[in-house]
Amino acid sequence: MPTVEEAILTAIEFETRVRDTYRGAEQSSTDDIGRRVYRLLANEEQGHIDYLNSRLAQWREQGKITHKELATAVPPGDEIEKRRKSLESKLTGEDRGEEVKMLQKAEQLEIETSSFYRKMVAQLDDEAQRMFQRFVEIEEGHLAIVRAEIDAISGTGYFFDFGEFDMESLE
Repeated sequence: MPTVEEAILTAIEFETRVRDTYRGAEQSSTDDIGRRVYRLLANEEQGHIDYLNSRLAQWREQGKITHKELATAVPPGDEIEKRRKSLESKLTGEDRGEEVKMLQKAEQLEIETSSFYRKMVAQLDDEAQRMFQRFVEIEEGHLAIVRAEIDAISGTGYFFDFGEFDMESLE
């Protein structure tokens, strides 16, 4: 079982990799809206790094951490849907391939990060457990955004793993 310090240090490594992936995606994206989404996610990941560094400093100074609420900039589901529809209509076939590759890399990192946080929730106690539980919630929101982007760009006809359908086709 990892110590709280080891868990926080590992979390910082995960968050840094994800942040750097979003920063790279922002720089290479050809879509203005896509760049804003990547910037939002990169900034949120940087906020996670800052938060974790503050908890690490507290742990090292006091031998304990206090849970401090961690906010998220992840928009509500209707905003994600609006973004998906907008992106779907703007990207060309060539742009879509590069965007999907970037998003698939981000998706894999978000999955790994969420998995790590779930393990920390199962292995740690008290305030550390509560802190990492909040990270699970936020990272799952990030994963939902990334998957929605992949679905929108690749034109799979799925959104949040649900098939889209036309009400007229049901008649």
